[in-house]
Amino acid sequence: MIQNPLLALACAALVGYLLGGVDFAAIVARSRGVDIYEVGSGNPGTSNVLRTLGKGPAAMVLLGDLQKGLVSAGFGFILADADASGPFASMSVASLAGLAAVVGHCYPALHQFKGGKGVATAFGLIAFVEPLVGLSLGVVWGVVVVLTRTASLGSLLVVVLTLPAMLLLGADVWSLAWVALALVVIVFRHKDNIERILHRSEQAVTE
Repeated sequence: MIQNPLLALACAALVGYLLGGVDFAAIVARSRGVDIYEVGSGNPGTSNVLRTLGKGPAAMVLLGDLQKGLVSAGFGFILADADASGPFASMSVASLAGLAAVVGHCYPALHQFKGGKGVATAFGLIAFVEPLVGLSLGVVWGVVVVLTRTASLGSLLVVVLTLPAMLLLGADVWSLAWVALALVVIVFRHKDNIERILHRSEQAVTE
């Protein structure tokens, strides 16, 4: 616990960003002699790993990216003063750390700011802040991907549903604000996918 609230926020954001920058897709692919930035779509994310390396490596990447959001949020929660309120409350600091992890995943300094799209890391953040929402949206994402074979479509649907679901369960305003910013980052990272979806040319997860 850090008594200075501003220092707690800064440390949570820094640690979250650094954890988010750990590139599990690159690590898993490299262990198999593959540069994930040079194959498939070139995106260091679960979908590209699934297409190029298969289900096992993709599951490892998905789990690692989920943990980045979850661990970052947990670390922020621990850093915060339990008696603080507003933007310095424990869950708010946890949400900020999770947002920083999403940013770190999408724009990692150690990889020339070329990262993934942040969905799994955001799931980890949401699962910490509102576990029921995280679980429910994970199921929704899985169902959409199975039915449409389009991971980006499932991800964008989850983006639409996240804030209403958190509001329904009474999430505090600062947690909502940090999660909303994480969702904005995700939508921005999916801008090319959105265009392809509109033109019905989005690549299936198994292609």
